[in-house]
Amino acid sequence: MSKTKTKQKARRLLVQALYSWELGGTDLVSIEAQFHADNDMSKVDTELFRNLLFGVPKHLSEIDSAYEPHLDRENSQLDPVSRAVLRISTYELLYSAEVPYKVVINEGVNLAKTFGPTDAFKFINGVLDRVAAQKRTLEIAATKGSKSKG
Repeated sequence: MSKTKTKQKARRLLVQALYSWELGGTDLVSIEAQFHADNDMSKVDTELFRNLLFGVPKHLSEIDSAYEPHLDRENSQLDPVSRAVLRISTYELLYSAEVPYKVVINEGVNLAKTFGPTDAFKFINGVLDRVAAQKRTLEIAATKGSKSKG
């Protein structure tokens, strides 16, 4: 199984894990154990899963304050799935420089299409574009620069 697929599976499980963390208030160690018990983790990037499962709550205020200015409503009014997707993607934009911003946005949009309410992916796409524009300015400039040289 490709590295891309195992990362996608990790992100899909993370949406569900962060959803249960937020709604159930269950501790992260229990959630991680539950996901390992309930899922075939051999096809999942477990390092990514663990890093984000523990990293998102650890950096929650930085993550939320990175995307909140770009919302058209209060963060508390978002559905829990969209909030989980925004948190996973914003975490990767802030703390996973090795993942290209276009990949982060694309993954976020796909997660929203899979789990989110109708058309949530359009909203997620817009918010993540604006977060990337603020947090990945050098990468975006380099990408645009290399296009204009071609």
